[in-house]
Amino acid sequence: MPIRDGKANALLKTIDREFGTLAFARKWLEPHFPRHIVGLKKLCDLDLVKAYPPLCDITGCYTAQYEHTILLRPTCKEVITRGEDF
Repeated sequence: MPIRDGKANALLKTIDREFGTLAFARKWLEPHFPRHIVGLKKLCDLDLVKAYPPLCDITGCYTAQYEHTILLRPTCKEVITRGEDF
């Protein structure tokens, strides 16, 4: 789909280059593409980028998402999902 907005098009290229198809946080775009809010909204409106709500669990509590499974043992901690690419 052609994008008529030059800044939105440049932002999409930046997202493809930096994140590919992986999920990313909006704040991670700032170092690569400052002042990206309007362009990102246009990409979401065109359904080229999917917006997901932030993780939330219980009001006032912290929520975390990890990329590895960690096995906690009495004497050590072991990352059991570590592969060749990590």
